[in-house]
Amino acid sequence: MSQNTNAAVDKPTNFIRNIIDDDLANHKYETVITRFPPEPNGYLHIGHAKSICLNFGLAEDYQGGCNLRFDDTNPTKEDVEYVDAIKEDVTWLGFQWAGEPRYSSNYFQKFHDYAVELIEKGLAYVCFLNAEQTREYRGTLTEPGKDSPYRDTSVAENLELFVKMKNGEFKEGECVLRAKIDMASSFMCMRDPTLYRIRYAHHHQTGDEWCIYPMYDFAHCISDGIEGVTHSLCTLEFQDNRRIYDWLLEHLDDFNKPDRPFQYEFSRLNLEYTVMSKRKLMQLVEDGLVSGWDDPRMPTLSGLRRRGVTPAAVRDFAERIGISKVDSMTEMGILEAAIRDDLNVVAPRTMGVIDPIKLVIENYPEGEVEALQAPVHPQNEAMGKREISFSRELYIDRADFIEEAPNKKWQRLALDKEVRLRNAYVVKGLRAETDADGNITTVYCSYDPETLGKNPADGRKVKGVIHFVEASKALPAEFRLYDRLFSVPNPAKEDDFEAVINPESLVVKNGFVEPGMKDAEPEQAYQFEREGYFCRDNQAGDALVFNKTVGLRDTWSQK
Repeated sequence: MSQNTNAAVDKPTNFIRNIIDDDLANHKYETVITRFPPEPNGYLHIGHAKSICLNFGLAEDYQGGCNLRFDDTNPTKEDVEYVDAIKEDVTWLGFQWAGEPRYSSNYFQKFHDYAVELIEKGLAYVCFLNAEQTREYRGTLTEPGKDSPYRDTSVAENLELFVKMKNGEFKEGECVLRAKIDMASSFMCMRDPTLYRIRYAHHHQTGDEWCIYPMYDFAHCISDGIEGVTHSLCTLEFQDNRRIYDWLLEHLDDFNKPDRPFQYEFSRLNLEYTVMSKRKLMQLVEDGLVSGWDDPRMPTLSGLRRRGVTPAAVRDFAERIGISKVDSMTEMGILEAAIRDDLNVVAPRTMGVIDPIKLVIENYPEGEVEALQAPVHPQNEAMGKREISFSRELYIDRADFIEEAPNKKWQRLALDKEVRLRNAYVVKGLRAETDADGNITTVYCSYDPETLGKNPADGRKVKGVIHFVEASKALPAEFRLYDRLFSVPNPAKEDDFEAVINPESLVVKNGFVEPGMKDAEPEQAYQFEREGYFCRDNQAGDALVFNKTVGLRDTWSQK
């Protein structure tokens, strides 16, 4: 397939695009092939989305292909549940992998054969040092390691021992296959790294066919080579491991050629007020501190989806933060701004009262319910109108009323003060009722029937506008007000990251919504006017449960 080097000319450049441009200009490759190789031991999070957008985006821009390959080389931690979730997440983001999904386990026989090739070349050996001895022999950052006593075992004997490993004649942990590289290397990862270990575990793809499994560093580069990957993109923690990547491909006959894969590293995403370690996320789930991997407070893609975040917002976020080699902490506000900017354009408007009190309009006819019109989106007439109801009794939000206005800037309802009800009439506060604890339960007011619409007949201006829901047709709803999961910007640095969970990361309120929200689609975002963006929960069945996606503005920056 011939490559168009100008395909990505309108995209923001970065060092990876520069490398690809040079490779294509020098005819190193004819087609760009990337890959996204998740380990199926958990759900994907927003950090993975950065890699997905990079790998699949480059393949699209350069008219190449991106493989979805599951790094399923550790059966003790993997599950088909995660495989299915990963496929769903990649598809949800709007990307399509080349051909069928691939698995490292597809190549288990080839991995084995390449391991035999290294043994035959005297470049790999079976080692019986236990874990503690291996650490002792490895040395330190300032002292070189020392050779394993099994390093000079003959090729013939190593071949026999490897067969025994494969046939299950050794106990788990009794021995491993190691590369013979350099125990004095300044890079710890090059001090005879392990290539294969024994695991007596059922594999979700290959069953019980194998009891030896390749290490990631061994499987990764060979999988890239088998699939014809050109640019293997990893995060910076794999920077040193690039030396293993290159060493293996250079010492295997099938891959030692100029157009073999090459690895390049970029900075991972570190996002404020969350953790990006799958181990820590798993701990939150197992300790019951969140409701599951798809808890809307989690940074997982399934959690973001359940919260009402759109694929477009995630892709926009990935583009805003860019690609570099510099590790840094990304402000949560950047993600929230991307979400807010997207939903502002696409989200239909509606009204919901989250903390309701009754508003009674004393001079409105009893028993009458009036049908009014309101825009579905104030800046997009093509989205049409929606019908809202109006009557003598309404619900308003508790925070929108105070008996005595604190100052002239107060733009909500108070006694002897006027406000406009959203898309309806001007009302004036008259008196209020309270319960035994002094909490306001009902506000009584009057309305001016000549003030329907944006331009009242008498020409007077009313600055304040509050939202409402008509009482007789209002639908009871649960509102889950989600906020940042942690109370500190970098919880991963805490000795006990669970101790800094934000106690107000979830607040549940019971209120009312417009009757039209009965048929709201799960995951469809709406702007509850003056409250923020919400979506109907995708796990609540027929119940009207709305998850808060993001506020209308960044309130945390003001705290």
